[in-house]
Amino acid sequence: MAVAGRLSAPEWLRYPDPATELDVLRLTNPAFASGMTAPYLRQFGKRGDTLLYWSDRNGSRQVFQLDLKGGASHQISDAGALDPRSIALTSDERAANYFDGPLLLETSLSTLSSRTLHTVPVGFTRTGLTQGFDGSLLFVESRAGMGRIQRTTRAGVPNTVLEVAGEIAWVIARPRVGQLLFRVGGDVSMVNFDGSGLKRLNLEAGLTGNAIWSPSGRSVVYLHIPEDPRELISMREFLVAENTDKLVAKTSQFESVGSNADSSVFVGASRSRASAYVLILLRVTRRELTLCEHRASDPTMVSPIFSPDSQSVLFCSDRHGSQAMYRLHVDKFVEQTAER
Repeated sequence: MAVAGRLSAPEWLRYPDPATELDVLRLTNPAFASGMTAPYLRQFGKRGDTLLYWSDRNGSRQVFQLDLKGGASHQISDAGALDPRSIALTSDERAANYFDGPLLLETSLSTLSSRTLHTVPVGFTRTGLTQGFDGSLLFVESRAGMGRIQRTTRAGVPNTVLEVAGEIAWVIARPRVGQLLFRVGGDVSMVNFDGSGLKRLNLEAGLTGNAIWSPSGRSVVYLHIPEDPRELISMREFLVAENTDKLVAKTSQFESVGSNADSSVFVGASRSRASAYVLILLRVTRRELTLCEHRASDPTMVSPIFSPDSQSVLFCSDRHGSQAMYRLHVDKFVEQTAER
């Protein structure tokens, strides 16, 4: 049975990467599945010494907090139907938010007591979760070909931001500003938290892949996927204030992209089976550097991210069995940054 409060001993294993010989630390045991939440959700403690994640080590998917200094994991939830991509640390670091079936819950990290912030109405399908700069939580509810973006506060006060025809693929709140990025079909748009200011972004024509806000909130960095699979996937940047779109760099077929705290370095996972690597890309030189192999059966699971100080990269892979989490120090290649 899953029991909140259970403590699991460290499961760390260190090994040299076969491709680069850099030191890789496997954080969780691949005898069971573990993984990180959506990369744009708050998951690290401000000092970078803890990480919220999910694992089924005790029989079902639950929320855990990992001590990144000692390696022990503390079970936070007793969920019956956890959405592993909805786990988010509150801004005061006192609680975790997550969806358990139709329930949006908040669980205290100290007492492990939970309360319900929102219940998805019967007949609606819920997808996504993102955190506003003001601590509010936003997500999508869909029914009968219509999608609506819902926003609720930690006091449990909900309101509808926007309702549109079609499927809303994802929603990502803008850092430091009460605005939201979302995609419907091939269109990526922005809207204010109160539903005003709806604007379609004039991105490069074609398929838009993984997208992130820069930590400053000044731009949207995204992967542009060409129709011809033989052509390289490019990383592009849309500058909101200037209303312009520009090329950052061509990539080694990145499946996903993450940014360090000052957007000077990006990290990506290659979708190429022949070169299944985690790589960093330097903005100033447009040069890539291979960090390690990921060898994941599905490159979408890798989703590498930087630690808050930009000194480590964390990613997921099932190369050793079930999906597990990995960490690689990059202090030799990336300068330390201040907290985001």
